[in-house]
Amino acid sequence: MINKPLKQARVLISNDDGIESPGLRTLVRIMEKLAAEVWVSAPESEQSAASHSLTLRRPLRIRKVSARRFAVDGTPTDCVLMGINKIMRDCRPDLVLSGVNRGGNLGEDVTYSGTVAAAMEGSLLGVPAIAFSQVTEDRGKPRWSVAEKWAPRVLELLSGAEWPSNTLINVNFPDVAADAVTGMEAVMQGRRKIGDEMAEGVDPRGENYYWIGARRSEDRFKPGTDLEAVNRGAVALTPLTLDLTHKPSLKTLKAMLS
Repeated sequence: MINKPLKQARVLISNDDGIESPGLRTLVRIMEKLAAEVWVSAPESEQSAASHSLTLRRPLRIRKVSARRFAVDGTPTDCVLMGINKIMRDCRPDLVLSGVNRGGNLGEDVTYSGTVAAAMEGSLLGVPAIAFSQVTEDRGKPRWSVAEKWAPRVLELLSGAEWPSNTLINVNFPDVAADAVTGMEAVMQGRRKIGDEMAEGVDPRGENYYWIGARRSEDRFKPGTDLEAVNRGAVALTPLTLDLTHKPSLKTLKAMLS
């Protein structure tokens, strides 16, 4: 949980859409009304689907955009790592927020998502973290007003909640008008896998290429999942654990080896 009232908290914001993205500006605007200090450490350019990648084979550069606002020429993970260990090393954040992402991070999206990875890095560094995403069609106009209205309510709820240090909260806002949102629901991760669509062709050099499309196989109607909740117009809150160990299989393997 957040270790102090939100109005006294230092908040670090990152994303995977880049330092100039409208979703980032939306989240900064929301938090400037709610928190004591708002810091930004975000990628210089879009890093969608970067997952939890870390830059190790070249140096990173940090550009100061303005007071408490910095751009990092790396991944979302790099941004949060630099934000906590370098930019804010003398005043560590009390909360890490990531987003608001353009597009949902539902089902298996979370394993590819740079938005979720930024929150994951915050959790790994011992800071409570929340990822925010706005569900929208691929070519649709995001309804940022949904986050404007509902993110403060989510934060009010979570600021008084307890969750383990190895857990982040993944929040998805539905693609409906802000006043049409049905409420907030705690749900499990659904099933949604990208890669059902793939284009192929030949480049100018005569080499074959393959381009993974955005279409996904998904189950939007399984009750109790993030996909089903946002499909009904609810804000979906899903706790994600960083421990990927499958406990029943571990128990089985231990028995086999004993």
